[in-house]
Amino acid sequence: QVQLVESGGGLVQPGGSLRLSCAASGSIFTRVAMGWYRQAPGKQRELVAVITKGGITSYIDSVRGRFTISRDNAKNTVSLQMNNLKPEDTAVYYCNKGDWPSDNWGQGTQVTVSS
Repeated sequence: QVQLVESGGGLVQPGGSLRLSCAASGSIFTRVAMGWYRQAPGKQRELVAVITKGGITSYIDSVRGRFTISRDNAKNTVSLQMNNLKPEDTAVYYCNKGDWPSDNWGQGTQVTVSS
């Protein structure tokens, strides 16, 4: 079971930027795709960005061009650079496996986009 710790969230104005980080335990990290998920109040958790073990990325339409997912396999970390943030990006952000998430979700990190 992978242990996941997210950080980097905060309060930001529309148009601002944040960089989220995720620390994942275990050598299995390097063998799987990783993703960033988010869950807004009253909504289901959704996958917003994925990066394969080889570094290929994919994004949902609403964040493509604004968010960039990256990973450092040597450090067992995955990051999400978020630019031009919008109020609808407000959510708790989680990292997990991108292909089929583990049930062992971390605490997540709150991102609030508001003026």
